Amino acid sequence: MSPTKPAVTKAALKPRRWVPVLTPAQVKSQAARLRQAVPSLAVAYSEALRRWVGDPMLRLAGLPIITECYRSPERQNELFEQGRSKPGPVVTYKRGGESNHNKVPTPALDVAFLLVDGSVSWSGLLLSKFARLMKAADARVRWGGDWSKFKDRPHFEV
Repeated sequence: MSPTKPAVTKAALKPRRWVPVLTPAQVKSQAARLRQAVPSLAVAYSEALRRWVGDPMLRLAGLPIITECYRSPERQNELFEQGRSKPGPVVTYKRGGESNHNKVPTPALDVAFLLVDGSVSWSGLLLSKFARLMKAADARVRWGGDWSKFKDRPHFEV
């Protein structure tokens, strides 16, 4: 009698991804968001991203993505209401028209990390590592995680 072979499924044959990869639609969305930024911020982000992706250990941790760049005053007001008249934590102290995100082109952008499973993380540890790269790319970059009153770790601005 010969031993039976275990069944091979399609999932078992599919190669495992070890690093996050953007879909074509996400690549297009990221480029559109980056075009909303003032040139110096766009260059700093691009340089920090290049360095992140070029480091094998950082690349395994996740892929930096821009979650927001320009934000309409209406969207700003929606975020302002969060933690006040709407559920969730407070994410901003600025009303519509008061935030750097409301300027065109905008001197502000928010970053998160795409993880290999497709989820998004706002890890303070990952954001602090990315902040070092952003500030190294341009000394004018200010990171919201350095602010003394309200820590806005996803936020970068010039």
